[in-house]
Amino acid sequence: MSTTYEGFSAEEKAAMKEHAQDMKKAARRSSAADKAMAAEQDVVAKIAEMADEDRVLAEMVHAVVKANAPMLAPKLWYGQPAYALDGKIVCFFQAAAKFKTRYATLGFNEEARLDDGAMWATAFALTAATPAVKKRVTALVKQAVS
Repeated sequence: MSTTYEGFSAEEKAAMKEHAQDMKKAARRSSAADKAMAAEQDVVAKIAEMADEDRVLAEMVHAVVKANAPMLAPKLWYGQPAYALDGKIVCFFQAAAKFKTRYATLGFNEEARLDDGAMWATAFALTAATPAVKKRVTALVKQAVS
């Protein structure tokens, strides 16, 4: 059985290009304070550009992170909102429209302290910004930085 590698999708290529542009933009900023303030402005602007369904979810995630994990620094990561500690991404939001999926994603990288035995989830599908979803996102973000 032979499978042919088809390469990266157009959406994946676009995300990689956006990531490279984000890194260049961040490197050109002068002071650490300027970088932090501009990075948050970039995240807020990116969220504002999103389609309504994604924007509502991204705004909820951003508000939860700011309120419950203020030590995490907002920044763009592959053109999407992400939150870092000491320069390492802890969690990120991925809009459904970005990769043409049916749900947005709240993901956590290995720096997140979500360990639970020998197996645990690192990504969660988001479809609505309900009070129950907000409560669960809050708990996950708090655990991730505990």
